[in-house]
Amino acid sequence: MTVNPDRPTRRQRAQETRRRLLDAAQVRFVEHGFAGTRMADVAADASVAVQTVYFTFHTKVNLLDACMARAVMGEDEPLPPQEQPFWAAMLEAPSGAAAVHHFVEGVGAILRRVAQLDQVVSAATHDPDVAAIWTRGEALRRSGFREAVEHINGRFGLRDGLDAERATDILLVMGGHAVYCALVHESGWPHDDFVDWLADAVAEMLLPG
Repeated sequence: MTVNPDRPTRRQRAQETRRRLLDAAQVRFVEHGFAGTRMADVAADASVAVQTVYFTFHTKVNLLDACMARAVMGEDEPLPPQEQPFWAAMLEAPSGAAAVHHFVEGVGAILRRVAQLDQVVSAATHDPDVAAIWTRGEALRRSGFREAVEHINGRFGLRDGLDAERATDILLVMGGHAVYCALVHESGWPHDDFVDWLADAVAEMLLPG
């Protein structure tokens, strides 16, 4: 039997269907919230049968969780933040300011993808399953931010009177979805302007004078 090399494989077709479903679901979640998003609407937007959505993700909570995971880790080469290029650049940075800027660039890239979804999840934490997504995500975010702070503290030090726990708290607030959405989505800041501002602000708040 002759195989057409240009014809997508079953795996490639499944991956493309999953991508379309996640694209459609993310738009629905952002525009209509968790409660207002229906699996049938996601299916229609992705041009597939609703059974395909349930077969692929089983539940709406799983679909939201998959959207969140893709937004954090990226789509082409999904990696946890500590394995993404910005993290290595932060570890190799020659100064505290450069380390902060590399970290903020990476966080900004993730926020660009995930901030509006974060708003959806935080607004739906009355649902225990959605609350579990939020709790797990925040725990991972705190752990990663604390790891970055400990590296910066070990290499370059923190401001007098500032310990790693308090510095992590500051970084979590400044690098969170609320600040990003307020400045970029609501106030219209360009993304790169936000990154530059956040890097300067965080460096001033965390690093020695």
